Amino acid sequence: MPLFKKTAFGQVVIGPPGSGKTTYCHGLQQFLKAVKRECCVVNLDPANDFIPYECDIDINDLVTVEDVMKNLSLGPNGALLYCMEYLEMNYDWLLQKLAQFSDRYFVFDCPGQVELYTHHASLRNVIAKLANKDCDIRMTAVHLVDSHYCSDSSKFVSVLLTSLSTMLHMHMPHVNVLSKMDIAEQYGKFPFHLDYYTEVLDLEKLIELDDKDPFTQKYHKLNEKLCSVIEDYSLVSFVPLHVEEKESMLAVLKQVDKANGYCYGDIEERNIQKLLSVAVGADFDYFRSASIHEKYMSP
Repeated sequence: MPLFKKTAFGQVVIGPPGSGKTTYCHGLQQFLKAVKRECCVVNLDPANDFIPYECDIDINDLVTVEDVMKNLSLGPNGALLYCMEYLEMNYDWLLQKLAQFSDRYFVFDCPGQVELYTHHASLRNVIAKLANKDCDIRMTAVHLVDSHYCSDSSKFVSVLLTSLSTMLHMHMPHVNVLSKMDIAEQYGKFPFHLDYYTEVLDLEKLIELDDKDPFTQKYHKLNEKLCSVIEDYSLVSFVPLHVEEKESMLAVLKQVDKANGYCYGDIEERNIQKLLSVAVGADFDYFRSASIHEKYMSP
């Protein structure tokens, strides 16, 4: 007997530490309230001490990193992995909690350890179970990475490889996001226009930049092979995001809704138009890299 009477939708917010996942969840909760889409925010990070949003379900009620470290003498990373395995073993606890909000849109705030999304199976298994016939939650992974990595070609290639590995490991619809666009050039200017990074264009240009650095010249062949792997899969692209801009938040939300099949209702569509004070149409889809580059980055 399915616990959910109808198909539910949501997003799983993942990414490395400090990429802005909790801030994004907080901003998304406020944005969804403004467009009259009722949501349920779930904290799946047992090490999250500060939760600014209204948390409907909290994994800390089940297990915490602090308790695991104290009782099992594990370090922070080992304790977090144990917590995810414990959550998988106690999946029914999460399922019963979610059933209380079956008519809402789900937002899962996940931990920041990258290994959870690249090779560790517990979190992936939990998400996969939520998408089965027992509850049928159609979800999209929203993978946040710091936009300032684009200022360094080697770091950006690392981001691309991590994003690609995550997409292949999680087995679910995926939207990659460059977060914190308002401080994108805090650690250096971008060598290329923002759309080069959002669309992941000709990566040979990044190799040419690396060749100007004597330290990375000897890794030329390795960099070529890494870039060829990324281009062969041709899966990675990014959506730029500044959480405090409603247009930027809507651009990300529309990509997520396309990925998991969520369709706007009439009431929500009117609220979006009222919120933005513009007609939401085809022209709005072009709000991405060009306007954000003009606002926050050097010419």
